Amino acid sequence: MDIGQIPKNLWENSGFNRLGLAGGWQSLVMIIIALFFLWLGIKKKFEPLLLVGIAFGMLLTNLPAGDSDMIFHPEWWTGDAAVANGVDYLNVLQHGGLLDILYIGVKTGVYPCLIFIGVGAMTDFGPMLSRPSSMVLGAAAQGGIYLVLILAVATGMFTGGEASSISIIAGADGPTAIFLTKTLAPHLLAPIAVAAYSYMALIPLLQPPFMKLLTTKKERMTVMTSTRKVSKKEKIIFPILVTIIVSLLLPSVAPLLGSLMFGNLLKECGVTERLSDTAQNALMNIVTLFLGISVGATAIGTTFLTTKTLLIVVLGLSGFILATVCGLLIGKLLYVISKGKINPLIGSAGVSAVPMAARVSNTVGLQYNKGNYLLMHAMGPNVAGVIGSAVAAGFLLAVFG
Repeated sequence: MDIGQIPKNLWENSGFNRLGLAGGWQSLVMIIIALFFLWLGIKKKFEPLLLVGIAFGMLLTNLPAGDSDMIFHPEWWTGDAAVANGVDYLNVLQHGGLLDILYIGVKTGVYPCLIFIGVGAMTDFGPMLSRPSSMVLGAAAQGGIYLVLILAVATGMFTGGEASSISIIAGADGPTAIFLTKTLAPHLLAPIAVAAYSYMALIPLLQPPFMKLLTTKKERMTVMTSTRKVSKKEKIIFPILVTIIVSLLLPSVAPLLGSLMFGNLLKECGVTERLSDTAQNALMNIVTLFLGISVGATAIGTTFLTTKTLLIVVLGLSGFILATVCGLLIGKLLYVISKGKINPLIGSAGVSAVPMAARVSNTVGLQYNKGNYLLMHAMGPNVAGVIGSAVAAGFLLAVFG
């Protein structure tokens, strides 16, 4: 063995030797974006449970070591062979890198359903059931989905399935976006998933300007009063009834919405406390960890920084804004109809990012009235938005699937 050759081999095999070459300038841009997302998650605390994982996965896959056999093989998931013949999961299990193995849960739609079990176990549908107008606000915010669907089709660059997958970003519901896209446009799963989860994380930054622009100071200061107390029986019957009705009307979305309702039933039935606790904590944390880093790994510079991908990001942002605006406008209408009893700020919580959107409504309300606690009132439209986006996904699957 030539000892003098060792330093040369170490250098040639190191990532430093290929920095800026593997992936070119696109990878360098994605590394900068990943570092920015890490700063937002850690320093600014913008939904760190999501953003830190996504950013770190993005960082891993764009570093020169990211194309090694130990990390990720993007061509296995979005290459021509994968699109034409499907993913060779046996090959992935035998020869895949760490993130390839984790990404199976994204590609198959397992993670979204497991996430929804945890979300259901943490969700209280009481505020929505006690104030039926919450369902109107939750449905109104889904208007952003259909408006973006029209915009995406109008560009002439996307098929109906692709446009549908892009439009669901407007619901600010990452699991639903993944669940829909894996069927209608699997080749677009990477940019759509990253866009959906990024906008969910950036809700505290994106929503307040439009909330203040579209409402008056008087409306923002509106104090909402408590409504009736929802009985235990109602809370138990609701998830069972919703599962039956939605499964009959939109069978394609039954796994996703059924998981949400199953998690909620574990919470409300009173006899499965241990399972509910596991779903809310251990299961939710583990799946969030795997989902975040594997979704981030798909944001590879050479394939991510394209005209089509950037258009998806712009359309997704437009849809998110439109969804917020739709919820606020219907909130203003309900303010008038209720003679000032409903604060229109809770309309922005109709997007289905639980509970981030409800927290933002509460935060903005407190800025104008220190005694105006809107959190529980905003949770009504928020959880209604979760159901609304899932139903919208089922409708799009029925039409374009």
